Amino acid sequence: MNSNIQIVRSLAREVRRVSQNKSTKDNAMLQYILEQAHAHKETSQVLCKAREELKNLAETYVCYLKSQQTCKDIHKQYAGKGERSIKETADLVGFKLPHDPK
Repeated sequence: MNSNIQIVRSLAREVRRVSQNKSTKDNAMLQYILEQAHAHKETSQVLCKAREELKNLAETYVCYLKSQQTCKDIHKQYAGKGERSIKETADLVGFKLPHDPK
């Protein structure tokens, strides 16, 4: 159950990071996550429903939110900004230009 708590915390952290509303009490998404965590706690032990259902669902959402943030970061870094110089392009992909012997 300890791993489930860690997963729910990481999910709440990711939701807070992408949400405009940082307050836990006012954020409907966080309230829903906490309600579902409490509901699955009972069902996984009492009714023997899918024991790892909460864990798998939360891990999927955490992966999705982290991937969305990574995608935004990559897009911001490599998005087209019009024409770039040869030096800027080489720096972007990690190459060095040979020096001109003039």
